[in-house]
Amino acid sequence: MNRISYGLNANQLKAIAVAAMVIDHAAAYLLPASFPFSWEMRLIGRITAPIMCFFIAEGYAHTSNLRRYALRLLFFAAVSHIPFLLLHGGLSHFFETTGVIWTLLMGLLALSFGKEERLPLWVRMGLVLACCVLAFPADWGWIGVLWVFGFGMCRENKARAAAVFSVVGALYIIRGLSAPLSLFTVSRLGVFLSLPLLWLYNGKHGSRSRVLQASYYWFYPVHLLAIWGIRLLTL
Repeated sequence: MNRISYGLNANQLKAIAVAAMVIDHAAAYLLPASFPFSWEMRLIGRITAPIMCFFIAEGYAHTSNLRRYALRLLFFAAVSHIPFLLLHGGLSHFFETTGVIWTLLMGLLALSFGKEERLPLWVRMGLVLACCVLAFPADWGWIGVLWVFGFGMCRENKARAAAVFSVVGALYIIRGLSAPLSLFTVSRLGVFLSLPLLWLYNGKHGSRSRVLQASYYWFYPVHLLAIWGIRLLTL
């Protein structure tokens, strides 16, 4: 996408995503549904997944070693699996669901298949569909896969990327309508709050640090364990 000289760098956007995730999970797992601002907290939390998907696509564009990048995501998907299960029904659901990092991995693979011009178009699209199917049980599932794919395939055209994101976001909203209408359903509209933030992305990384980079990966499983522990203590 076209970049702007001002705005937010990658570290700032990732920090916003992390803060929104904590707000969202605090509302989902620690506060009663009757808490006065719970649905607003869930609304804010919806901005996290789009930002994460965006930076997977950016990571694909900048990585010098796609295999290492994919293996890193696979490792953290495995590390996050049990913490995610502890908050989502327990270990009895071991093979039924998993966290968002698996979705991000499937999104990365879908994007790499989509970019592989040596393959016939029908093969590429079949592989992208397979990634969506494999992500289906995970948090954000095929929605996240298509966001990564759209951001990556339309990276040089900000307006087109926003349009693809919005179409997939609309599908996310429609999918939520299968449940009884509630404020939680309305909170799904929060995914569109990520658009102005991503529009402000200036293409700059910000301070580079291996520790900071690792902390973004480790934060997800660690904070899930922390929330699970707090919930145990407050039951």
